Amino acid sequence: MSTILLDDKLQAIQQKVQNGERLTIEDGLTLYETPDLLTVAQMASQVNDKKNGDNVYFIENLYINPTNVCEASCSFCGFKRKPGEEGAYTMHEKELLEYVEKRWSDGIREFHIVGGHNTDVPFDYYLNTVRTLKKHYPQCSIKAYTGAEIEFFARHSGQTMRQVLEQLQEAGLDTLPGGGAEILTENYRAKMSPDKASTDQWLEAHEIAHDLGMKTHATMLYGSIESKEERLIHMDRLRQLQDKTNGFMVFIPLAMQPRKATAGLKRRTSAYDDLRTVAISRLMLDNFDHIKAYWINIGVQLTQMSLAFGSSDIHGTLVEERISHAVGALTSQSLTRSELVHMIKGAGKTPVERDTFYNVIKTY
Repeated sequence: MSTILLDDKLQAIQQKVQNGERLTIEDGLTLYETPDLLTVAQMASQVNDKKNGDNVYFIENLYINPTNVCEASCSFCGFKRKPGEEGAYTMHEKELLEYVEKRWSDGIREFHIVGGHNTDVPFDYYLNTVRTLKKHYPQCSIKAYTGAEIEFFARHSGQTMRQVLEQLQEAGLDTLPGGGAEILTENYRAKMSPDKASTDQWLEAHEIAHDLGMKTHATMLYGSIESKEERLIHMDRLRQLQDKTNGFMVFIPLAMQPRKATAGLKRRTSAYDDLRTVAISRLMLDNFDHIKAYWINIGVQLTQMSLAFGSSDIHGTLVEERISHAVGALTSQSLTRSELVHMIKGAGKTPVERDTFYNVIKTY
């Protein structure tokens, strides 16, 4: 690289990146603190170019939330309802199929399923959701149930997480989404999501899934009470599990949304933080193939910018996203394939439509 560094502290990190050496948490803190954001972006882009070239991936998918009834009390959630509360719902087979049929298009290749921890239904309800979709739409991958949901199913049904995952896999489950990770430190979880899986339980759910042959996803929900060091500890814990299993396909940094769409600018993450976090994720997670920029959370134009900050995936069409929109996301709830292609081409990159497992469907 011929760039003149504005921050001398980046020189040693730049050398590590050029040599393919792993960055430490201390290096990550330097990357978060430096005013020289463009050099951070350039390093991340260089790493991504080596892994993915100009390719940027997307998928046609449909987002399904079968129930919003939940036992947990996460302080960042506006989606959950208590049993009997106004707006509470639980889709059974007929409603589930009607929901999909109304939103169906022939290009959809994945169902992305996340819901509440509903104690009013048995574990078989969750199994049947997977079975029903797989029976009626066998061409679609089922990406369902976060690591936190897997822990809840095990606790609720009196089984082990392995037993739960084996039954889900037999029913047609193909992969786990990355949600429920939030920030993987107990300090954070005790304050923000005390009723959900612990750090070790979330990681264990994914490790078991990897052992059963599944490739899965990982997220990080940033922008609330966590420190920059906690974000980096989170990345390091994922990196360590990836060293062990090589089971994660992609990392998705998720910007925390405020409780209301009318919330002011000070209640939202900054564009600088969003882009910096994408770049740092790419630099820290050297054993992940992809970093995803989630347009639902950071918006279309910032997602487009993130393609110069190390991201290689912009997620998908979604059709109707509910969870982020329940807590103040300002974006639309879906995009078309042509809009995703336009977004990628506008950044000078090559749009690649993929399936769940990054097999190429079509290059545009």
